[in-house]
Amino acid sequence: MNKITQKVHAVMTGEKTAGPLLQFLLIMLSTLYGFAVRLRAILYDHGILQSGKLPCCVISIGNLTVGGTGKTPMTVYLAQLLRDAGYKPVVISRGYKGQAENKGGVVSDRQNVLLGSDIAGDEPFMMAQKLKGIPVLVGADRFRIGMKAVEKFSPDVIVFDDAFQHRRLRRDVNIVLVDDKSLFGNGYLLPRGMLREPVSGISRSDLFVLTRCDDNSKCSFDRLTEMAPEKPVFKSFHEPYVCGVFNGTEKSADGISSVNTSQHSDLLKKSNVFVFSGIARNKEFQATVAEMAGEVSGAIGFKDHHQYTEKDFRLIAGKAQKCSADFLVTTEKDYVKIDGKIQSSIDIIVVGIRVAFKQDEIKFSEFIKDKISNILH
Repeated sequence: MNKITQKVHAVMTGEKTAGPLLQFLLIMLSTLYGFAVRLRAILYDHGILQSGKLPCCVISIGNLTVGGTGKTPMTVYLAQLLRDAGYKPVVISRGYKGQAENKGGVVSDRQNVLLGSDIAGDEPFMMAQKLKGIPVLVGADRFRIGMKAVEKFSPDVIVFDDAFQHRRLRRDVNIVLVDDKSLFGNGYLLPRGMLREPVSGISRSDLFVLTRCDDNSKCSFDRLTEMAPEKPVFKSFHEPYVCGVFNGTEKSADGISSVNTSQHSDLLKKSNVFVFSGIARNKEFQATVAEMAGEVSGAIGFKDHHQYTEKDFRLIAGKAQKCSADFLVTTEKDYVKIDGKIQSSIDIIVVGIRVAFKQDEIKFSEFIKDKISNILH
């Protein structure tokens, strides 16, 4: 079954072409999925299905495709921007694959992290470690957990990570992230393509953020502005950085909230490393590390949100030792799940991603603050 899943994913992302039978099956499933998505949209558009309104400003960060467009680092960036602007933000995530996903829970209050990654989910736990002074909550029912956040923390702004398709919750600002490298993929809905809903869903957005931009991003920028000329488009960049160097057998006291130092970056530049990750874009993470490290002697990728086992740890450590690697390298998202659990004599370098807007930084900040000011006043 795992091989079938991998083949379907390769077809979805355009890495491989499907044979006639698989192509027919995927198109049929995509058609059925599209019918269900469109019917749901009609029910919400005509008020047959109702959306709840929270008594504060609600910002959704989402996208139209599955996979990593950078919603989590964007959520961290926006929450910090709001905090620094004098607002009292709260962050809410679904908590995908965490034990608290269905019942909901408070991952962190303004002082302490209260839930581990197994209960909160990897991304909410990671955000809770990074967002000092900002509560983080999880729950599949965004409206219900949003009301809990209002009652417990009295925020003036709630930032919802990955809630664009969660129409049961009414939003004041819809931020839609679009990957500069792939835009909307092959144009097909799941499972034939990467789209969660038809591209026409961009009409619900208030602004677009192109993610993972580089100096050659004009093509995607122009296409977006043609598709939705009345919507502002901001360019953002993903900047990799070294979070720190950790002993895999000892749980770190401060998690991944340590400050990047040039010493750690220089260490990576001089080292032979073995890379492992369980994210949506493993190959791209490996390529990023290859640009930062002296040499990448081996790599292994797991599926997104992978739950590591002792067998995985032995596999990783064994492969790294065979490669004579100086260090293991992984992502922030992976490290929060394996902190202190991997029994290896080889230390782990954790590489994170942060969002930067560069020339669009002031424009984006002013746009968001003006939106919130108009809503709250």
